Order: sequence, then structure tokens, then C-alpha cells
Amino acid sequence: MIFRLWAILSQADFAPYFYDNGPYSYNGNLALFSLSEDTAVGTQIYRLNGTDPEGQEVRYGLSFDPGSKEYFSVDSKSGNITLVEKLDREKQDSIDVLVSITDGQSKVVERVTIFVMDANDEKPEFQNMPAIIDVLETTESGISIYKVEAVDRDTGSGGSVTYYLQSAQSTLFAIDRHSGVLRVKSGEMLDYEKAKTHFVIVIAKDGGGSFNGKEQFMSSSATLTINVIDAQDTLPSFIGTPYFGYVYEISVPGSEIFTVEARDGDVGNPNPVRYSFDDGDDGVFSINKTSGCITLLTLPIYLKREIFNIKVRVISPEGRLMDYEVTTVVIRVVDLNNNPPTFYGENGPQSTFELTMYEHPPEGEILRGLKITVNDSDQGANAKFNLRLIGPGRMLRVVPQTVLNEAQVTILVEDSAAMDYEKYHFLTYKLLAVEIDTPEKFSATADIVIHLLDTNDNAPKFSSDYYIARIPENSPGGSNVVTVTAFDPDSGPWGEVKYSIYGSGAELFLIKPDSGIIYTQPWASLDAEVRSKYNFYVKAEDTEGKYNLAEVFVTVLDLNDHSPAFYDNFLEKTMVIGAPVKIEAVDDDAEVPNNVIEYAIMKAEPENNIFDINADTGEIMLKSYIKSMAIIQNITKKRDCTWSLVVQARDRGHPSLTTTAVVKIDITEATQLKGGPLGSFLMQNRNKPLQILGMLAGIISLMIIVTVLISTATFMRNKKSNRILPNRRVKRRPKTQHTWLFKNPLKRPERNEQKFKVKEEEREPEVIVENVNHNNNAGRILRQWPPPPPPCAPPPAFCLPVERQWVIPTVSATVAPKPLKKAVVTRQDSVSKALVSELKMRLEQKRKPDH
Repeated sequence: MIFRLWAILSQADFAPYFYDNGPYSYNGNLALFSLSEDTAVGTQIYRLNGTDPEGQEVRYGLSFDPGSKEYFSVDSKSGNITLVEKLDREKQDSIDVLVSITDGQSKVVERVTIFVMDANDEKPEFQNMPAIIDVLETTESGISIYKVEAVDRDTGSGGSVTYYLQSAQSTLFAIDRHSGVLRVKSGEMLDYEKAKTHFVIVIAKDGGGSFNGKEQFMSSSATLTINVIDAQDTLPSFIGTPYFGYVYEISVPGSEIFTVEARDGDVGNPNPVRYSFDDGDDGVFSINKTSGCITLLTLPIYLKREIFNIKVRVISPEGRLMDYEVTTVVIRVVDLNNNPPTFYGENGPQSTFELTMYEHPPEGEILRGLKITVNDSDQGANAKFNLRLIGPGRMLRVVPQTVLNEAQVTILVEDSAAMDYEKYHFLTYKLLAVEIDTPEKFSATADIVIHLLDTNDNAPKFSSDYYIARIPENSPGGSNVVTVTAFDPDSGPWGEVKYSIYGSGAELFLIKPDSGIIYTQPWASLDAEVRSKYNFYVKAEDTEGKYNLAEVFVTVLDLNDHSPAFYDNFLEKTMVIGAPVKIEAVDDDAEVPNNVIEYAIMKAEPENNIFDINADTGEIMLKSYIKSMAIIQNITKKRDCTWSLVVQARDRGHPSLTTTAVVKIDITEATQLKGGPLGSFLMQNRNKPLQILGMLAGIISLMIIVTVLISTATFMRNKKSNRILPNRRVKRRPKTQHTWLFKNPLKRPERNEQKFKVKEEEREPEVIVENVNHNNNAGRILRQWPPPPPPCAPPPAFCLPVERQWVIPTVSATVAPKPLKKAVVTRQDSVSKALVSELKMRLEQKRKPDH
């Protein structure tokens, strides 16, 4: 018996089993095992451990419920379990796993639950931020203005949230760290005039926790925009009155009956308004203080009246208690909805409404000519519908936009500028009423046709801000200059444009008022030489005086209508060898090339090839090889050094105009005179007698002034002295009659032995020949004088048998009146005679080589 029992037991196969090592062990059967959600993927987290009673080798397995995410994998031999998917406690805080052990014949499966432990990996999340709130500037400090809410999905300290304000010292607000209630900081006040908006950055921070083995705190921030509302007390007003609401037989408590709408009277910066009942609600209706929505509190069967006239009060919380508005809302109890919305005019249902009005009405103006009422005969929600206005642009809008049962339709002007007659002669809109909460979505439409009337809202506008015109100077009076064009888009008489001109340059021009053609005065004679540029303004004006301006620039085109002209047709010039003489002609034309002159020598007598002329400047000069009078006399074989030239002045216009003049030129050589600077001055200005007389008058005036000053000083000195002058007769010596001498004041006095001596020159290597013709084109010319002859007494003067002698004029040093007696010869007379003798001697020396 015992043997048989042992045989049976020896042949039995007992199933393998896991070791149960408790919840804090890392090997066994995973019972009550927990794992932190921040465990890295690939981490070996556990080892399955079991045995087989027969001692056979066991294999391990791990599986999940169908459709579940497989977070772990197991090595079948070793039983090591590895994390293969990222854990997130906030999404799944426990994982059900099927672990198995088998010896090849028997398999044991156990269901275990692995708990995912929290790590501080989540930031606080704001529930109501960012946000924008309005706060009255009169809000007292310490009063709650907003409650910030943030949630951290972590557990423990990592899930607790505390609140802070960024830059808390510089803000006007404070926040409770634990509740998140935001208040105006104690001792601070909001000021709309200083700051209309405040941006408050709220920081939500958790209590910290472990993450990846380290302590970690996480936070997030959001901005709360606080608009400061100016405290105002203007009376609010209702919009879209009269109000009609309906209670249907199927209505239930809480049904929305009607919504009144009111606005603060300060439309620029309106404050929120609050609504309340004054009378007539019988306790069966309530009104939302902020939205104005009137709702039903009981079933319709308990309503004791069919019509309720409810007084609704609207007040601005920031206004005075007496500043309120009251209106009446008529609520009627009706039955089921079976009618679509219908538009009514003054005479009943109507589908087309027409209105005639002027363009550009004020924005916000009500189109009072449209008498439109919309009505839905149903009750309750079945009579609630929206109104929409469909048409071009956003020029108009409809009020109210939501209607319950019946309302007076108000059309307001939204965009005045767009209602322009020049763009739209008439406007067509569709007024659409569509039910909101009914399955049928009954609707109705009405056509609104607005005929716009024109107003004078435009000033004429020129096609250009300025006009440029050109007209020849020989144009006869009445010639057209330019046509200006202006357009006024207004209609009728307002679009008629009249033109006029004015300005300092308009005296020679006229304009046709209707066509805008600018033309010259009948008597006008345009001359580019007198005035070539005109500018004036042209004005375009409509019948009511609206105008615009443009500027007109007129250029008178120059024509070659003036010939060059010399100052005289016969000119006399004296030419010093080496220095040019200049002739000049003037062309009165106004512009180039008509007034650009070219010069040319047409003819010269007695010799035609002795002169050159600068074509641009008119300077006449001798040929470069002519250095002395001897060369000229050798060419002409004459002693006469007088030439006659025919000079032509030609302009460069088209056609070119010319003129000629005869130039008589006396050729001479430069001669240095004794007498210092005075002699040089007289020689240089011998052709300018007025300049010489002016210098002499100046010297005489200076002498008179000096004499008067000396006499005055002597008289004053004698007057101041107290001496008694002797009374005796003074016998004066007879005054010698002297000749008047022009003495050079700048010349140094000579010694006595040199006053009557004729100074002889051994050799003058070079002499500077001055430009006695006084033009600026001749440079300094150097020429060699021939050696002087041996000194001798001055020969008697003689004249050559020629028709006229052209010699350098000499200056006599004496100008004396006829003496009464024989003049006494003084030293000054001797000097003057010596000077004259020296000049004559030098002239005779020049003549001798000619003989």
C-alpha cells in the first residue's frame, strides 16, 4: 500500500509556482509592485522568480489584456522584466499584467497590478488665464478683482500650487499665494488718466518633488490684462425699444423670455450696465443683472395673467444712484409655435421697403424713414429669431440682432463714407429673419432699397497739380497757350466747373471759364527778351464755391529776332603793338544760341593780312610776327599806321543774323615817359579825359580843404591869445605871377644838377608795355628797345609831309594864363621845359631811322 502510494506520487507532475517576497522586493511574482513614472525606458525593473517542485527548468512569461499598451518585456529564462514604454501617471496610474511560469507541462498564470508612482514632471496649468478683465478706477484697495486658478496634475507636494506676481514691487496689485485672489495693493489706487491698461504676469509654482532622482520645482506663467475703466455717470439708455417677450405653453422654468439691451451714455468709453426689475414681474420672472436676459421661474400654468408689463431698470454701477433708465417689457403668454417671422410696414405685411436719403449721413444715424416691424406670432423659443442685414459692404447694421416674438427694426448707419452717390446711386439690402431654436428654422426676407441723393461733397480736381506750356514770342494776341481740365464728380449744377486765373504773372493771359482754354490777351505782345517766364494759378470752382487750384508755368520761347548791334557803326581804336583792342556787339535775344555772337574780319585796308580776331571775345590783335612799327611800315610801304577794318558780328541762331561795323585802328608803340607815376597815369588814361579831370578836381579839392583847415587853426590860435597886435601898416611884396604846374606828387625830388639835365639811357634791356587800351585780355608784353643815339642837343621839331601824324600824345607840364608882366623864369619852369625837350628828343630819335 505504501509502495503503491509512493509510485503514484512519483509519477505525479506538480505545477511550478512563484515566490511571494512581498511588496518591497524586486524579485518574485510582481505582487504589489510600484514603479515611479520617471523611470527611464530600458531599465530592468524586476525579476520574476519561481521554482518547480520536481526541479525542472522553468520559463517565465508576461502578457497584457487585449488592447492594452505593453509597457514591459520579460526574458523567459532569467525572468528579468524591462521597461519598454514611457510611463505617465497622469494618464495611467496602474497597469494590469499577466505573469506566468511553466515547467513545460504545467503553466501557472497570475494577474498582478503594478502601481505607477508620481514624479514631479507636470507644470501647473492655468484654468482661466490668460484673461482680460475690466476694473473700475474707483475700485478700493483690498477688494478682490479676479481669482486665478491653476492646477498641477502631480500628487503630493508636486501638486500643490502657490501664486506669485512677477515684479511684485513695481505693480499696483497683490495676489494671495494660496487662493490666487488678485486685489489692488493696499495703499494703491488705479488711475485711468495715468494708465488705461495694466499687464500683470502671474506665476504659478508647485511645491516641488523628486524627478529623475533630483528635487525639482516647476512653474508656469500667464498674463492677466487689466483694463482700467474710467468712472463715468452718464445716463444709460435702452436700444431697440419697445420690447416684447412671449411665454409659450410648453415653456419650462428657466426659459429665456427676452433680453433687453442697454448701453452706457458715454459711448466713447462705456461702462458695463446692470439690470433689475422695478415692478410688474409678480415674482414669476427674473433678470440677469449683467446680460439683461429675462427668464421664467415657474410653469406657464401657474401664471395668473396673460400679459405682463414689467418695468426694467438699467443703471451703471459707477454712476450716481439717480442716473438710471426705465423701460417696459411686455410679456405675453402664448401657445405653440406655428408661424414664421413676418415683416410689417405701416399698412401690414410688406416685403419691400424703400427710402430716399442724401449721401453720407452721420454715422450712427437711424434711418427713420424705414418703418419696419418684425413679428413671429409663436411664443417662447419658437418666436426667437435672429436678424441679419445682407448687402454691399458694412454701411448699415440692424438692431436688434436677436428678437423674441416682435421688435421694431432699426437700421443704423455704420460707414458714412461708403454711402457715396458717386459710387452707388441706390443700395439694395436683404433683411433676413431666421428662427434660432426651432427644427423648422422658419425664415423671412425683406428687400430694403435705399435711393441716394447727391450732395455737393466733392471739390473740382485738376487732372494735374501743375501745367507746363510753351509759346513762341511772336505769337499774336489771342493765341491758345494750354488747356487745363478739372472734373467734379458731383451731379447736376454741383458738377459744373468754372475756371479763372489769378496771380502776378496772369496779367497777359485770359481763360475761357467753361472750357479751361488759356490764351493770351488780344493786345498782349510776348517778348522773351523782356520776360520769358510766367507762372500763375488757375482755379476750378463749382457753383457753391468749392474749388481747387493748379499752377501754370508758361515759357516764352525765344526767336532769333534781333541782330547783333555794335555801340557805333564807326569805331576808333588805338592799338599799342603787343596789346589787343576789343570791340563788342550785343544781341538782345534772350536765349542761347540766338544771343551768342561770333566775330570775323571781313576786310582790312590797306593790308588784309595783318590782323587776327578772337571769334568769341572780339579781341583784335596783330599777327604774332609783328613786333614793331618798322615791320608794319615795311609791309605797307607807308608811314601811315592807320587801318580800317570791316568787322562782322554774327549770332548763332537759325537763321543767323549779322551786322558789320567799321573799326579805325591807329597803331603805335608803347613809350615810357619821364615824370614818374603821374606821367604813366596820364599816358595810360589819355583816352579817358573824364578820369583825368576827376583826378585833377580831387587834387584841387584836397588843397582847398587843407588851406581852409590851416587858416581856421591859425585864426583860432590868434583869437585865444590876449596879445595886442601892433597897429602898423604891412607892406606886402608884389606877388610874382607863376605858371600853373602839374607836378607829380609821387616823384622823388632830383638834385640841383639833375633838374636841367636830360637823362640818357645806355641800354634798356626790356620795357613793360602797358595795355593802354584798357582791356583785360592783353598780357604784359616784353620788347627790346633799339640802342639810343649818342647824346646831343634837342633838334628843332619838324613835321613829316604826311596827311596826319599818329603819334603818342605828350603831356605838357605847364598850363599858364597870359601874364601881365614878363614871367619870371623859375626852377619849376626849367624842369617842365626840360621834360618837354626830353620827350621831343625821343620822338625825333624814333623818326631818324625812318629817313
